[in-house]
Amino acid sequence: FSGSIPGRIHNIKLAASRLNGLLVAPGELFSFNEKIGEISAKTGYDQAYVIEKGRTVLGEGGGVCQVSTTLFRAVLYAGLPVTKRTAHDYRVHYYEPPVGLDATVYSPAVDLQFRNDTANYFLIQTEADGVKLKIRLYGTSDGRTVEMGEPIVSRETAPPETLYQEDPTLTRGVTKQIDWSAWGADVSVSRVVRRNGEVLEQDVFQSHYKPWRAIFLIGTKE
Repeated sequence: FSGSIPGRIHNIKLAASRLNGLLVAPGELFSFNEKIGEISAKTGYDQAYVIEKGRTVLGEGGGVCQVSTTLFRAVLYAGLPVTKRTAHDYRVHYYEPPVGLDATVYSPAVDLQFRNDTANYFLIQTEADGVKLKIRLYGTSDGRTVEMGEPIVSRETAPPETLYQEDPTLTRGVTKQIDWSAWGADVSVSRVVRRNGEVLEQDVFQSHYKPWRAIFLIGTKE
C-alpha cells in the first residue's frame, strides 16, 4: 500500500490487527464483516478513499478492502471453499497483478465468506509492516493441492474522457484529482483443488469491472 494517504494506512493496519490471532474452527463459516465488526469513527477508523455510488470519495474505513483482498488470496491458495466474494466496481491498480483476485466488503450486504472444510482448526496471522500487508494461514495439511489458472480478460472498454469540474471551495489555480481512470473488463480466474486425485473444488471467480473516468476539480475561489 505504498503511496496511500495516512488514513488509509491506519485503517489497513487496524483492520488487519482485528484478524490477527483468530482461530477458525472445523466446519466454521467465516464472515469477514462479522470478525472485523463495525467500521466507523467510533471503532477507530479514519477517513480514506472508498468507492460509493459510482464515485471515489472519502469515507470511514477506506482501505479495509486491501485486508479483505489479501485474505481472499490466502484462502484461495489454501484451497478453502469461498462462499461469498464481490469484485470492486473498477480495476484498482494496487491490487494488480494479477487482475481479477480482489474482494471488496461493505457491511452488511457485501461480505467475504469462506468455510473451513478441514478436520482441524487453523490460525490467521496478519502482519502490516511498513507498506506491505501479509496474511498467513496456519493449520494441519490434509494433502490438498491448488492449481490457479491465469486470468482471462475479455470485453475491455476504454475509460471515458477525463472530466474537469469547477470547485468554488478550492483556490483559483489549484487542481485536485478525485478519481482515476481505469479500463473496464470482464475477468475470469479458475481454480482447481485436489486431494489424492479427487477434485474437492472446481470454481471460476468472475469479475466485471466498469470503465472509470478520471475527475479533476479546478479551483475558482478568489
